Amino acid sequence: MRRRTPPPPAPLPQRHGVDPVRLRLPHGGQWATVREHLVARLTGAGPGTVEAMLDAGLFVGADGRAVQPEAPYQAGTFVWFHRELPAEVPVPFPLEVVHRDEHIVVADKPHFLATTPRGSHVAQTALARLRDELGLPSLTAAHRLDRLTAGLVLFTVRPEERGAYQTLFRDRRVRKEYEAVAPFDPALVLPRTVRSRIVKERGVQAAREVEGEPNAVTRVELAEHRDGLGRYRLLPETGQTHQLRVHLNALGVPILGDPLYPEVTGPVPPGDFRRPLQLLARRLEFTDPVTGARHAFASGRTLRAWSCPAGWAGQEP
Repeated sequence: MRRRTPPPPAPLPQRHGVDPVRLRLPHGGQWATVREHLVARLTGAGPGTVEAMLDAGLFVGADGRAVQPEAPYQAGTFVWFHRELPAEVPVPFPLEVVHRDEHIVVADKPHFLATTPRGSHVAQTALARLRDELGLPSLTAAHRLDRLTAGLVLFTVRPEERGAYQTLFRDRRVRKEYEAVAPFDPALVLPRTVRSRIVKERGVQAAREVEGEPNAVTRVELAEHRDGLGRYRLLPETGQTHQLRVHLNALGVPILGDPLYPEVTGPVPPGDFRRPLQLLARRLEFTDPVTGARHAFASGRTLRAWSCPAGWAGQEP
């Protein structure tokens, strides 16, 4: 099998911690010019937008020079540009750095902040903010944490080392501990290990459990309880989408603030940060695959429904 030639480095710098878009001109097209292809390809940009960007020199080739509108189409070449960033409401909570060395950055992510750019969340993501704030344009995420979940996320400083850290998660060599606040059920026998098969279909917000070979395993423990609430310790062995939320819901104790389980509720308006999902990635422990050092990191965050139940219930600011 012939190895695919890697693309050349981006000739444009990042903007607000966000990489430029890279397009490869495909083979088999019938376009005479680059302009014709870009207009046909970027239909979502709106009428006249691509032409205006070409006139302004906002599309560049591998040499960093502006692509001329009537430049002949050449399959296999690359074009870069910066997409207009969507309007985003800033997430008004700090993104704390727990650890930083020449290989990794461990951040303590707040609720509502996505890990990496996706959809309508681009600049308001942990990756973009850390790249910008720390001056580390090559920073990449070794794994992801749901936007609604707070806690520890591991990032890699050097692109060539990212695979080694991603392998830790793939091979389940990272001990992850989560904390959640949910209703207390005295009839629920804990601790226990929950095993089920979870599927998440594209275009469907909530994941669901189905019959079949288990692909999701979670150890569930009750740390303490009071006033009808429980503080749960969750130790996942696998990493299926929404796994912890699905498993606690299946046990009859859905996590407080969850907009998907047990039922999908209406979307929260942008800027409404009042009721975050009460789920926290509390600890990360692993042996560094590059240095051999043993790491154990802990989040400094607390879950408001437990630390200040009255505030969570809306009885005080």
